[in-house]
Amino acid sequence: MTHASDKLRIQRQREAFGRRVREYRLSAGLSQEELAEAAGIHRTYVSSLERGQRNVSLDNIIALARALKIDAAQLLEGI
Repeated sequence: MTHASDKLRIQRQREAFGRRVREYRLSAGLSQEELAEAAGIHRTYVSSLERGQRNVSLDNIIALARALKIDAAQLLEGI
């Protein structure tokens, strides 16, 4: 069973990941729609991911990193 503190920690990690994606996206000069298209995912997925509402898969982490022209590890750094 997951404790409330574990759920909160996981939620904070999702939010931190979303902030990281947003920072890299903005640094690349991409809109959510442009990033989504480059990564082969839906724009609303990018939006909800950036808000920490998604439990992102490894496949999508890799797709996002490729679209951002960075290493996937950079998206997870410090999380």
